[in-house]
Amino acid sequence: MVSAEKIVEQNSANHAVAGDFCRIFEQDADRLYLLSWLLTADHSKAERCFAGGLEDSAKNSRVFKEWAASWARRMVVQNAIRMLRPQSADSRPSNRAADHATERPEISAVLALPPFERFVFVMSVLERYSDQDCALLLDCTRREVMAARARALQRIGSAAEAYRKATRSDGRLPRQLTALTMQVEAVPLLATLP
Repeated sequence: MVSAEKIVEQNSANHAVAGDFCRIFEQDADRLYLLSWLLTADHSKAERCFAGGLEDSAKNSRVFKEWAASWARRMVVQNAIRMLRPQSADSRPSNRAADHATERPEISAVLALPPFERFVFVMSVLERYSDQDCALLLDCTRREVMAARARALQRIGSAAEAYRKATRSDGRLPRQLTALTMQVEAVPLLATLP
């Protein structure tokens, strides 16, 4: 006969603990920090977002070990949303691209997006959140998510085109920008979706 203590012990062994999250944040520090930075577009806020994600992950760790890495990324996203409240932020493009002119152009293009568009782009395109998840986390409608993503893709496509014209005389796009350009070509189709 299986005792209740044995069941609780077995279930606890399947869940991530604080040490698991510390290991994830140590191993994936570059990726998690980049996620924080792309969302916040500010290094000091990104550091706070990263640290808050680790703290929240370790405190609220009733997550299966197999889901711990995804949970850590989600905590970073939720911290960034709490910090910036992008759904109510200014809708003008950021001047962050000028601040990071020496950075890679695809990063500069994302940082230059208005906050809401930047969050939608990072969450839906880079992190592959569904439109419904984005809408729930950002406290908006699916239609607003789709429209913001379309605008973000158009802006990034324009930036990619300008970069291409400025750097390539042979007409080939740099590899990182090719995927963004392909997504921009799908924007008219996205705009027709309900």
